[in-house]
Amino acid sequence: MIAQSAARHYANFKGLPKGRSELEESSLMARSTTLAFSGLLLAAAPASALARDYLVHDQKEYRAAAGAVKAGDVIRLAEGEWKDFPILLEGQGTAKQPITLTVQTKGKVILTGASSLRMAGSHLLVSGLVFRDGSAPGAEVISFRRDPRSYARHSRLTEVVIDRYNKADRRTEDRWVSIYGSDNRVDHSWFAGKGNLGVTLAVIRPKGQPEANRHRIDHNYFGPRPPLGSNGGETIRLGTSDESLSDSANLVEANVFDRCDGEVEIVSVKSGANVVRSNLILESQGAIVLRHGNGNRVERNVFLGKAKPHTGGVRVINEGQIVRDNYMEGLAGTDFTSALAVMNGVPGSAINRYHAVSGAEIANNSMFEVARVTLGAGADAERTAAPTGSRLTNNLITGQDGKPFRVEADMVGVTFTDNVTDGEVPGAIPSGLRKTGIATKRAANGLLYPTDPALAAQGAPRDLRPVMVAEVGPAWYPKATGIAAFGSGRAVPVKAGGLEAAVAAARPGDTLKLAAGHYTAEAPLRISVPLTVSGPRDADIAFSAPTLFQLEEGAALRLEGLSITGDKAPRQSGNAVIRTSALSTVANYALEIDGTAFSRLDSAPAFDLIATTPGTFADRIAITKAAVNGLSGAVLAAAAETEGKGRYAAEHIAIADSRFEKIGSLAQILRAGTDESTFGPELILRGNTVVQSGPVMLGLSGVQSILIEGNTFRSSGRIAVANSVGTPETRIIDNHFIQTPEPTVTKLYPQGSPRVLVSGNSIGGDAS
Repeated sequence: MIAQSAARHYANFKGLPKGRSELEESSLMARSTTLAFSGLLLAAAPASALARDYLVHDQKEYRAAAGAVKAGDVIRLAEGEWKDFPILLEGQGTAKQPITLTVQTKGKVILTGASSLRMAGSHLLVSGLVFRDGSAPGAEVISFRRDPRSYARHSRLTEVVIDRYNKADRRTEDRWVSIYGSDNRVDHSWFAGKGNLGVTLAVIRPKGQPEANRHRIDHNYFGPRPPLGSNGGETIRLGTSDESLSDSANLVEANVFDRCDGEVEIVSVKSGANVVRSNLILESQGAIVLRHGNGNRVERNVFLGKAKPHTGGVRVINEGQIVRDNYMEGLAGTDFTSALAVMNGVPGSAINRYHAVSGAEIANNSMFEVARVTLGAGADAERTAAPTGSRLTNNLITGQDGKPFRVEADMVGVTFTDNVTDGEVPGAIPSGLRKTGIATKRAANGLLYPTDPALAAQGAPRDLRPVMVAEVGPAWYPKATGIAAFGSGRAVPVKAGGLEAAVAAARPGDTLKLAAGHYTAEAPLRISVPLTVSGPRDADIAFSAPTLFQLEEGAALRLEGLSITGDKAPRQSGNAVIRTSALSTVANYALEIDGTAFSRLDSAPAFDLIATTPGTFADRIAITKAAVNGLSGAVLAAAAETEGKGRYAAEHIAIADSRFEKIGSLAQILRAGTDESTFGPELILRGNTVVQSGPVMLGLSGVQSILIEGNTFRSSGRIAVANSVGTPETRIIDNHFIQTPEPTVTKLYPQGSPRVLVSGNSIGGDAS
């Protein structure tokens, strides 16, 4: 009976339930399914006189069992590591008797190396697999098809883990899960740490096959995905533009998205009639984006940004989209990652560009302490079609700065009714948006609601229940944690002559405390863990190799209070104090320099302080209270990504309160191409003094956010800013330019709407 009950539930999930009580129903359904599924594995053998239970110990035994498997049979992988194992599960089960692939013991069967899973047939059930310590041999780790003609239908993937199972080169694309066919389900699984190019989970709708898919993606844990630094970092994608004008009808429900920061689209909807419902989005940069396709619903989701930059809500494009009953709090995103972004479209748009918004219904959403609601987002010389026939009704908005609204296009085609805000009402919204004080209190569900009875019906419904992290993913696999922080490990004293050995023996989070004295590195110090190197200024490090610190896979480096000299480096072009790996690294790194002095780095041409290499990416590079005297190259050379695909070297760059004398340039930063799917690079340059640089002191191309504030530039070269597509922001304010040219700001492409503020700067004066 247990097996039959589970099978009946499993066969039923293809329909899309409706109504506000669905979260409670689906949670109960999921819990009962988990219990029933456990019973199903035990009951599968007696359910039919012909059903068999295979325990296999190697690939040969698996292939024999897989070749003989029939409806109701169960194959179990024995405990241990299965390396380089290409699994094919193919067969025809039934709703009452699926063909099952599982494990002897959950959490103790690990697929490593070049392993993968393909499924083809009907009523297949896979559970308990863990993919770790390797990468797929092809373009997919798990695929719901054997080949382009053989798909899986009515099949289920549950309690499966893919943990940092990445290609060695971050620029090589693959997908972790590709769902083909129809009526399939992925639930209670764990996906985290994808660092290379490609979608984490995608519904694939091949061109020429426009029929609905009706897949269900529910109760999964989508854990941290670091910024990719290019397009192709979505966590979920439903379809592609080719078939986006037909309906896919997928349900994405009750998942947790935890720190999913890959790119601007967390969930990218590129087909019609999908429902994205009752998910929890935690501190994730980006938004749920209705990119292509019509008639989608985004409802009853909870977004908690905690003021993290670029945390967004929902972006609306195309026809007949419904965004209702969502709760958003502390979202700091603007522009395309606003809490709500209603875009402008392209007149007569090609299928892969931006169809105009029409017939949108945006109702009963709460947006508390959000940075921005953007209407007519992306309006420029190409995107001139404003929203039409759309309604914003009964929404509640409070802003972080008292001005939460940005209107970039004509709103005559949008009707506003009974919306309330505590911020400034734009003149472009003449009615239907009322300003009032909004006091709030947290309810038992942990969410904020107005205390004024007159606002009781405003915004998100009171019966929302955010899905809990403990309710998603397999219970037997722990949720993801962060990398070791600087200073979280041991304090290791180091004397002169012992630096190389100390670096080689370092553990994650260690701090190497150098004693006063002279240190010489004869070969690059290769860093592969988060490491701090600290010392007094009379801890002097010289190096005779082309590089002092080489940042390898897994590295992060902080330098504190040291003195580093370059006069012993080779007399050749291209030396660097800090250089990223010669090979692509999947993990993002961090680099911090605080209170450290650098000198005599001009003994050879093109001698850089920091040199980035293609295929490496920094979450942050921060230089504070540093002193550089004599440098023939760049303090930061971050222009190695030249392919024009929107890639760049670092997400956040900050240089503050430092002094630079006789340098080639302060920074060269490049983001080439016209892609709009990323957040950075972001540069903050504040409180610095630069005396005597080369002809281009600062070269910035395609940088998305620039703040140059309160600096003094003497006898230096020009600042050259070239803005790219999207809405890049450049602010050059309150600086002193002494015998230094005024900054130049140009625009690379006709598309895009750069925002430029050059104000309060002084030009000319004594250079002494």
